[in-house]
Amino acid sequence: MLTLWLPILISTAALFFASFLSWMVVRLHEKDWRKMSDEDKIIDAIRKSEVPEGNYMFPGADSMKEMNDPEYVAKYNAGPRGIITVLPPANMGVNLALTMVFFLVCNATFAYLAHFALGRAESDFITVFRFVATISLLTYCASIVQHAIWFKNRIVGHVIEAIAYSLIAGAIFASLWPSGAG
Repeated sequence: MLTLWLPILISTAALFFASFLSWMVVRLHEKDWRKMSDEDKIIDAIRKSEVPEGNYMFPGADSMKEMNDPEYVAKYNAGPRGIITVLPPANMGVNLALTMVFFLVCNATFAYLAHFALGRAESDFITVFRFVATISLLTYCASIVQHAIWFKNRIVGHVIEAIAYSLIAGAIFASLWPSGAG
């Protein structure tokens, strides 16, 4: 498995760079977030309520029992319904570092799985590519799709990224797969 350090590191750097391109150059996520009308009033209301950092649903309920209460049901049916996340100030350095660690852990996991699935036998480019691309597509795409089912967030950019990431990781691992990896 130690023979796979080079594809792990190169694919980590390549995916980090692809992520940058996706967000900052191609701008795949430009339409993921919209500005609310009367934003200032909403911000002031949240600030005055001293809502701590965290995720909130509205209308909210503290239990399943409360969700069956006629008052809650009426409020829910009347709408609007939504989710608000109150964030701490962004620390871009920490967030970028955590993104790099995420890609590193994912790529190390892909290497681990590929090492055991493909064994010590010499594997051709297409076999390694298909295996690593498939597991990386499942990794990068699966959770965001389920999240979107429940929370209705826009996922087009994430799915495009997942496909691109899987092709990049698959190609790097296949190109750098050592003879008799083990």
